[in-house]
Amino acid sequence: MAESKTILIAEDSSVILNLTKKILELQNYTVVSAKNGGEVLKKVQDQKIDAILMDLNIPVKNGMECTKEIRANENPQISQIPIIAVTGNANNYTLEQFKEAGINAYLPKPLDFDMLVQTVKEYVH
Repeated sequence: MAESKTILIAEDSSVILNLTKKILELQNYTVVSAKNGGEVLKKVQDQKIDAILMDLNIPVKNGMECTKEIRANENPQISQIPIIAVTGNANNYTLEQFKEAGINAYLPKPLDFDMLVQTVKEYVH
């Protein structure tokens, strides 16, 4: 059996986090979580992450700032991690801003779990 891929969920709502985690674990992903931008940056340094589901409205450093920092990392294993933005108010950002920050894909809230699984599979092989 293939080794399980690790998805980091950056989300400060425990309800959304727990639901998303369950959905991804059913797909045989290993899930780690971060409640704020500081934790996100620490986790990508500490372990191999295959993709990040990044809520854009997390405390400490928001998802856009985190994404930019990850993209600027010297280690390609970190700077190349697929980042999927998750946000309830994407209207605050343009697709152009997502691209500039280095976001690979974007999912609106409330999350469509079929779309979530499909998007993660697209970026995590």
